[in-house]
Amino acid sequence: MSRWHAAVLLIALHCTSAFALTPDEIIAVLRDPVHSTGNVADAVDEATGARGWMSSDMKPILDTKIVGRAATALMRPVLKNDGRKYQNHLLEILDQAEPGSILVYVMQDGLEIAAMGNLMATTAKVRGLAGVVIDGAVRDVTEIRQIGLPVWSRRVSPATSVGRMVSVDKQIPVQCGGVTVNPGDYLVADADGVVVVPQAAAERVVELLAQYADKEARMVPIINETRSMLKAIERYNRY
Repeated sequence: MSRWHAAVLLIALHCTSAFALTPDEIIAVLRDPVHSTGNVADAVDEATGARGWMSSDMKPILDTKIVGRAATALMRPVLKNDGRKYQNHLLEILDQAEPGSILVYVMQDGLEIAAMGNLMATTAKVRGLAGVVIDGAVRDVTEIRQIGLPVWSRRVSPATSVGRMVSVDKQIPVQCGGVTVNPGDYLVADADGVVVVPQAAAERVVELLAQYADKEARMVPIINETRSMLKAIERYNRY
């Protein structure tokens, strides 16, 4: 039995037992290379009836895969004559998020404004955060690549948020790349994009991924033998 066959069997047995999967077990499954981001997106579609994939302009600056739980913060534009002091929720959540978390920064009506640069990236890296997803821009890309922090953003821009944006809140539901992200939701991000797995649907998504992996493994030999995907689909109905 191959490693992934064993994993599929273990997950299937666990999902039919009386015990819920732990967050670490869910993350381990989502991190497994056998489960592509595309399959995760398909599983979220099937489990929830709604899309889990973020806008296609959400691009990585590093070619890597990350999985973690969301820690969110929201910013909005500020008027130039607004002299009030605002709490900096972006930096607070940067300091407070658990190691392994993925920061989700949303720049409301500020797509061209950078939510993060090299100093924040350094902080995230030394604190052991898995990465950052930004509905907005990132800057200091060369330095962040050297730091080695995985970041996905919809834009790259040198524009600072200082004097342009203020914090609204942290650890709240946010709209990021066209998808609702709640604190604690699971995120899977790689070169293909970012997918949100809602907490409430995570175990069903894991169960579906096991089914997809099993079907695809059975389909590959048929495709190799017959040189036809249609014949494989006739037997296993993957799509």
